[in-house]
Amino acid sequence: MTGRRLPGAPRPVAALLAAVVAVVVAVVVAAGCGIAPTDVQERAKPPTVEVPPPSKTIYLLKNGELALEPADVESDTVESLLTALFAASAQPLGDRDTALRGFTFEGIEDSLNPVQRDEVRLPRTSTLTVFVKGEGRLSKLGKAQIVCTAQQDAAFEQVKIVHRYENRPSRTEGRFICGDLR
Repeated sequence: MTGRRLPGAPRPVAALLAAVVAVVVAVVVAAGCGIAPTDVQERAKPPTVEVPPPSKTIYLLKNGELALEPADVESDTVESLLTALFAASAQPLGDRDTALRGFTFEGIEDSLNPVQRDEVRLPRTSTLTVFVKGEGRLSKLGKAQIVCTAQQDAAFEQVKIVHRYENRPSRTEGRFICGDLR
C-alpha cells in the first residue's frame, strides 16, 4: 500500500478530532452541562383544594329568634337534617328551644324529576315538600325552622309544608322562602 486515500475518505487526524469532539459533547450532555444531577427533593406538600364540609346545621330558637346550631347527623341530606331538627324537640336544649314540640317529621318529596341520561346538567331548583304530622297549629317560628333548615340546600327554591292529621284530611300550610319567615 502506498498510503493513498480513497476519494472522500476522512484524513486520519480529522477523523480522530471528530471522534474526540463527539465524546466530549456526549460527556457534557450526560453530565448536565457541568451540573451534577441530584435526586428528587420534596420541598412542600403538593397543592390541593379543600372542599368545605357539608352543612350539618339546623335552625333552633334562642330568645325567640332563629339560631343556627350544629346537628348530629350522618349526612348533609335535607332529609337527615330535618330528621335531626324534629328529633331535637324530644331532647333538652339548654338555652335553645324549638317550636316543633308535638310534631313529627313524616318525610319529604322533591318536585323535580330525575335528570335524564341525555339531559344537559344545569343548576336546578325545585320545590321541596315537607310532610309534618301533629295536632295543633304549626307556628310561624316552627315553619321558619323547617324552611330555613331545608333551604340550606340551594337547590330548593321554595319549601311547601303539608300538615297531616290523625283523623282529618291533610292541610297545605303554604309555600315558603326562609327570608320571608325571618
